[in-house]
Amino acid sequence: MCLKMRKARAWLAILLLTAGVAANLQPASSAPEYTYRILQVYPHDPHAFTQGLEYHDGFLYEGTGLEGHSTLRKVNLETGRVLQETRLSDEYFGEGVTVLADRILQLTWRAEKGFIYERDSFHLLRAFSYPGEGWGLTNDGSRIYMSDGSAEIRVWDPDTLRETRRITVHDGETAVARLNELEIVRGQIYANVWLTDRIVRISPADGRVLGWIDLSGLLSPAERTHADVLNGIAYDAAGGRLFVTGKLWPKLFRIEVVPADADRRSSGTAPSRKQ
Repeated sequence: MCLKMRKARAWLAILLLTAGVAANLQPASSAPEYTYRILQVYPHDPHAFTQGLEYHDGFLYEGTGLEGHSTLRKVNLETGRVLQETRLSDEYFGEGVTVLADRILQLTWRAEKGFIYERDSFHLLRAFSYPGEGWGLTNDGSRIYMSDGSAEIRVWDPDTLRETRRITVHDGETAVARLNELEIVRGQIYANVWLTDRIVRISPADGRVLGWIDLSGLLSPAERTHADVLNGIAYDAAGGRLFVTGKLWPKLFRIEVVPADADRRSSGTAPSRKQ
C-alpha cells in the first residue's frame, strides 16, 4: 500500500475513535432498527478506495478516491474485474458517482468540480461546478441527490444541475451528519454514515429517518485490518438485489435487510453475517 494510503488510514483511525465517543453521546433513536443476511459474496478490488457505487444494466459503476488514485470504473459483478476505467488528474480526489440515462456524473471532494462522461465510452463530455464539498451522488430518474458530509442532501435538476432544494436529514430532533455514499432503494434514500457501520434510510420528501441498518460484522477481524470504512451501496431495481462494500474491501456483499429482532434462521440456507 502506498504511503498516501497509509497516512489516510492512520488519520482515519483517529477520526474513528473520536466519532465513536461522539456516537455514544447521541440520543437513542426511535426509528426502526434493521440488520442483514448475507445472500452472496463477490470479489472486490482491495485497492479500490470506494467513494461511489451504482448498478446499471448488469454492471457495477464505481468511483474511487485519493489523489493520484481516483478513477471511474465499470466492473463485472461476478468476478470483480475492472472492464473499463478512466483516471482523474492527480489533483482530484474522486467521490460519488451516478448513472443517469446515457451519462455518468462524478463528484470530487474539495475541488468544487464534477465531471460528466458518456456512459458507454467514458468519454469526458464536460466539467461542472458546485459550492462546497462533494461526497455522495444518486438519482431517481427525475432528481439528483448529492451529499456533502453534513446532515443536508442537496436536490438538483438533472438537466441543469442547479440546486432546487435541500433536505435536512433528522432522526426525531437530531440531525444526522456525515452522510456519505447514497443510493435510491424502493423510493427511499439509503446513505452510508461516514465512520460507522450503519446505513440510514431516509424519506426524500422531508428528510425523516425511516430506519437504521447495522452492517457491523460483514468482514472478519482479519479482513478489517487491511480495510477501511464501510462505503458503497448499489441497488438492482429490476432484480431487487442490494449490494454493499467498503473502501479497500476485498469483498462485495449481496444482502437482505431484516428487522433487528428477526430470527435469522428463518432465511433457510442463506448464510448469516457471522463468518
